[in-house]
Formats: sequence, C-alpha cells, structure tokens
Amino acid sequence: MLAIKRIYDRILEVIAAVLMAGLTIIIVLGFVFRALGLSLVWYDEIASIGLCWLTYYGSALAALRGAHIGFPGIVNAFPPGLRVAATIFAEIVVLAFFGIVTVTGLEVLDILQGDTLVSLPSVSLVVTQSVIPITAVLIIIAELLRFPEVLAAARGAGFEDHELKEALETINEPSSASTGAAR
Repeated sequence: MLAIKRIYDRILEVIAAVLMAGLTIIIVLGFVFRALGLSLVWYDEIASIGLCWLTYYGSALAALRGAHIGFPGIVNAFPPGLRVAATIFAEIVVLAFFGIVTVTGLEVLDILQGDTLVSLPSVSLVVTQSVIPITAVLIIIAELLRFPEVLAAARGAGFEDHELKEALETINEPSSASTGAAR
C-alpha cells in the first residue's frame, strides 16, 4: 500500500509541476505579447482555467499528504476510542462530500455539452470543467490511500500538529541575525 501511495504521490506531483510550468509559460507569453502590443485574446481565459486546474490537482496532492487544514489538537484531546470514532466520522464526511462533488460535476458536464470557451471556440467547456469530477475522484483515492495511517495515528499517540511543530522549531532555532552579529 505504501508503494502505491508513493507512486500516486509522484503522479500527482508531476501533474502539479506540469500545470505550474504551463501556467508560468502562459503568463510569460501573455506579458511579452502585451508588452509588444500584440495581446493574446485567449490569455486571460486560459490563465484563469490553468490556475483552477493547478488548484484542484494541487488539492488532490495536498489530500494525499494530509496537508489540508485540520484541528489535531482538538482530536488529540479525545480519549483514543473517541479519537478513532471522530477520525472515521470525518473520513466518511470527506468521502461523501467528494462523492457528491463527483456526481454533481458529471451532471454539470452534461449541461455544458456544446458550450465552448469565449476566446477559443474550438475548446469545449466540458474539457475545461472536467477538472471538477476528475479531481474529486483523485481526492477520494488520496483519502482512501491515506486512511490506514490516519487510523493508526488515531489509535496510537494521536495526530502530529505540523503547524505547532514548525512554530516550536522556529522558536528553538538560533536567530541568524544574532549569530551573524557575533562574528
């Protein structure tokens, strides 16, 4: 299961990197062409869609890595039995939510049949909006792949609070200004 999770992580990471590179190229092209007085008619629309795609695929990657907002301190305060129940309940809610997003996203794609982008009439809105049901499924897969480790943490010592850990590490680090001034 860990090998599958690593491969899935790598695939999502590559998709996010490709989208980031593509979006960067589109923005640079838009800037250069605008500076030359040759504005690209499709730039704004495609850049907006690219940013949405990056956000959605990045969310799937964040879900796999457990990087979304959470409240580990509250859940950790529960006794282990209640912590496990709360974890299972939370997972069911997340899976149900993204199941609904998947179904609704597919219904929206049906409604958008035949509609196209304003600036590029050859590109169907179905293509651009397909990111919603696709990434909802990707997030469901990510949650299912991560669930065993989340359940183990709930049964064990609890969840690690990454923000608290980072804040404590920052406090415990010697200040670079004070070490530089001493030289």
